[in-house]
Amino acid sequence: MAHLCSAHQVSQRRACTVLGVDRSSVRYRSVRPDDAELRQAMKAVGAERRRFGYRRVHVMLERQGWQVSQKKLRRLYREEKLQVKKRGGRKRAIGTRRPMVVPERPNERWSLDFVSDAFTDGRRFRVLAVVDDFTRECLALVADTSLSGPRVTRELTTIMARQGRPKTIVSDNGTELTSMAVLQWCQDTQIDWHYIAPGKPMQNAFVESFNGSFRDELLNETLFSSLAEAREKITAWKEDYNRNRPHSSLGNLTPQEFAIKSRLETKAA
Repeated sequence: MAHLCSAHQVSQRRACTVLGVDRSSVRYRSVRPDDAELRQAMKAVGAERRRFGYRRVHVMLERQGWQVSQKKLRRLYREEKLQVKKRGGRKRAIGTRRPMVVPERPNERWSLDFVSDAFTDGRRFRVLAVVDDFTRECLALVADTSLSGPRVTRELTTIMARQGRPKTIVSDNGTELTSMAVLQWCQDTQIDWHYIAPGKPMQNAFVESFNGSFRDELLNETLFSSLAEAREKITAWKEDYNRNRPHSSLGNLTPQEFAIKSRLETKAA
């Protein structure tokens, strides 16, 4: 229509008649808002969590207070070209995450990670380790042949019922820990989950240090013939670690002694 008007010097009415186009369609101007703030928030989430699709981005935005339909978010997600690209070749680190503050009291930050080992018959099993970064206390060692995202959230809920609610949880980007079950659990509990940068385990140093002690003092020293035996010995080691093993970074106090001391100091203050 614009070409006919400019090239043949005809009116807009005449051009629309020739082309069979309704003039209301030609003159229509969109009144849809540009959603600039929503787009910026969506891009911020996409920049921090580059492997999240629009469904997980939608969950993260809801946690920030945005009320937007998944259909609209999908449209904006595609317009901003945030689609997750398929990986090629080996995995590589893709940047960093925001810096973490040093914990100053119990339950301010928990760290968790998985440790793998094998039974005497060659079958593999995994252990979920959860550590309080301030007291260095081992909150849980969950051993099983399979540990899914929903299982992780159930175990964390059990720990919270006993220990209290953490402010932040730190982990790597494993598939179990970036699942929809974990994201939904974070939304329901309003707990901040911090993902370290891929390929940077030193950003989760507290639980990595714990894993080293756990493997050196128990896993490398013990043969497990069954899951029941592994659970029994792992639980006994956890209790000894918390109650009897002195920790040099805590002034040679045990994690449990340090936790009790810090809580008393908090109450006194």
